[in-house]
Amino acid sequence: MKKLFAALMLLASFNVLAADPEMGKDFDRTVQAIPNNNPNKIEVTELFWYGCGHCYAMEAPINAWVKKLPADVTFKRVPGLPNASWAPMAKTYYAMEILGVLQKLHSPLFDAIHKQKVLNPTDEKAAIDWVTKQSGLDKIKVEEAFNSFTTNSNLKRAANVFRASGATGVPSILINGQFITSSTMAGNNEAALKTADYIISHIRADKANAAASAKNN
Repeated sequence: MKKLFAALMLLASFNVLAADPEMGKDFDRTVQAIPNNNPNKIEVTELFWYGCGHCYAMEAPINAWVKKLPADVTFKRVPGLPNASWAPMAKTYYAMEILGVLQKLHSPLFDAIHKQKVLNPTDEKAAIDWVTKQSGLDKIKVEEAFNSFTTNSNLKRAANVFRASGATGVPSILINGQFITSSTMAGNNEAALKTADYIISHIRADKANAAASAKNN
């Protein structure tokens, strides 16, 4: 009898873990639809802030997940920008992108804030000094990237994306500009990524059905 009870408990636990994510609980629709950069791909966007410890914890799992994405899915990051105090790190992200050092300095910047604790994420001057030192570039060139028209345009776009997503925190994951999930909504980082997988599979199926229907008509 004890063995049977244990088996039933194990089965019940498996069923809970295997249950499909639920709309309104594990994920939701974005407040507004957000256009994809490439309409032919399923686009996944991580909203993040370098000063966020939860975003730092998400780095390893999401990087591993991105490496396994199929060819029809693209991934990008957008700095979260719900208020002015997050702007220095958003500017840092876009400045590093302009300077061509984003891939090199993305992870070290997280480490500088959360591991070495040598950088205040709300201090733009300190961020400029850090990027200058780590990149070996001329400080004037770095300052120009921080204050460029492109960076300011990207900041406005990032703020609009954050607002349209309906995100209440970071890290949040947007799927195809239509759905949003997060570790808070889904329960943990792994569950958030599995929820993203679930949504991606349904979007892919919808695309295939639409293509088949158009072909038959």
